[in-house]
Amino acid sequence: MELSEQEIVRRQSLQTMRDLGIDPYPAAEYEVTGHSTDIKEHFDEWDGKPVRIAGRLMSKRIMGKASFIEIQDSKGRIQVYVSRDDIQEPVEEGQQPTTIEQQMYNVVFKKLLDIGDFIGIEGFVFRTQMGEISVHAKKLTVLAKSLRPLPIVKYKDGVAYDGFNDPEQRYRQRYVDLVVNEGVKDTFLKRATILRTMRQVFDEAGYTEVETPILQQIAGGASARPFITHHNTLDVDMYLRIATELYLKRLIVGGFEGVYEIGRNFRNEGMDRSHNPEFTCMELYVQYKDYNWMMTFTENLLERIAIAVNGTTKVQIGDHEVDFKAPYRRLPILDAIKEKTGLNLAAMSEDEIRIEAKKLGVEDTEHMGKGKLIDEIFGETCECTFIQPTFITDYPVEMSPLTKMHRSKPGLTERFELMVNGKELANAYSELNDPIDQYNRFVEQMKLADKGDDEAMVIDHDFMRALEYGMPPTSGIGIGIDRLAILMTGQPTIQEVLLFPTMKPEA
Repeated sequence: MELSEQEIVRRQSLQTMRDLGIDPYPAAEYEVTGHSTDIKEHFDEWDGKPVRIAGRLMSKRIMGKASFIEIQDSKGRIQVYVSRDDIQEPVEEGQQPTTIEQQMYNVVFKKLLDIGDFIGIEGFVFRTQMGEISVHAKKLTVLAKSLRPLPIVKYKDGVAYDGFNDPEQRYRQRYVDLVVNEGVKDTFLKRATILRTMRQVFDEAGYTEVETPILQQIAGGASARPFITHHNTLDVDMYLRIATELYLKRLIVGGFEGVYEIGRNFRNEGMDRSHNPEFTCMELYVQYKDYNWMMTFTENLLERIAIAVNGTTKVQIGDHEVDFKAPYRRLPILDAIKEKTGLNLAAMSEDEIRIEAKKLGVEDTEHMGKGKLIDEIFGETCECTFIQPTFITDYPVEMSPLTKMHRSKPGLTERFELMVNGKELANAYSELNDPIDQYNRFVEQMKLADKGDDEAMVIDHDFMRALEYGMPPTSGIGIGIDRLAILMTGQPTIQEVLLFPTMKPEA
């Protein structure tokens, strides 16, 4: 490996530290008693009080016998005043410094410490003559030497200069992105708040968080192309799950009132600004409920999450202000298509709908059934127009094989998708619990597969067996956590809310 000049210098500094008897990677615990933002926000409580902080050295201004540095800890940054007379033991006149303590400022601090090194500072809190809240260092400890130089990002009037802003570099080296780019860490703290709030709502309702298999012998619960792997011991092909639905409904059969799972799903499909092959999804199933109840529950859930994350129900997403305050509009899918295009698909045959789909630019329509055609037309003409949260309801039976038939609209099902900012955020049903109807729906899906639809479902015979033992009326929903994070943080792409998005291997 060819090293840059700075990397060579840092390795030399590392060796010099070791020669002086300093362990650049000490194993001992370093007890931190304060953090940057806490000290700044509660200065009156900290003023003059002793403190121990630790973090990365992010800047260093040497001014003879005294210097100012900036430390970045897990919560933010704070200035530190370092004086030679405070951290270095004096040397008698005519004598050479021999101990670490006698060389701590002139050698270790000034010459051997680099931007990016982890250090510990023990001292007291004060305010400088310029009014900046700072820590006056009385002792300095080396905690970890950085062997690669960090990109130096300079900010002026909120604008970053010389930034680490190439998207591919940022996503591959997220550890650097988090250190040097303001706001990146905040996005992921907000994502954590989304998950924490979601769990609080479900737990308060009395629902149970569970875990179901990721490796499955049948890729069921959704219409998607799976990843295939092989189990050597069993000598069988298996699939990374595309959904958690069928296992969670087995638990409703088993007697749980409500169950939910937040976990990774995997779909061997395209990658773009809103899709990643592995993604986080939440699925919730509650007995004795229907899709009308679920719509109300969902809009209240999202309103609470928005307030927890941003302090308001309104979020700025690009040019749009999206308001998550309940209630949301409810619009049947065929009415939505008629509203946006003028097409009355309810009165058309499958062949007539196929002709209209071709006119609208939908490709490869020959293998599509009626439901798939309607879904493609909606996606092509309508989906992107729903900016404010809108429940699109009452989907055709052909595109909803796990959904209960609509109680008053023949040929339709009790299903909704929640559209926000032009994308689907959630998918929910009054769950189909009639095992005979469910079996017939699976058979119809197999016919679609024979036509060439590689996303059609296969029959899960064990799930069918579970349904035959009896499942109570149930409503279920799936919410894409990554897309929810995009919305709640106002980010433009899914890659911005995934710590480590899927990427091509480095050359």
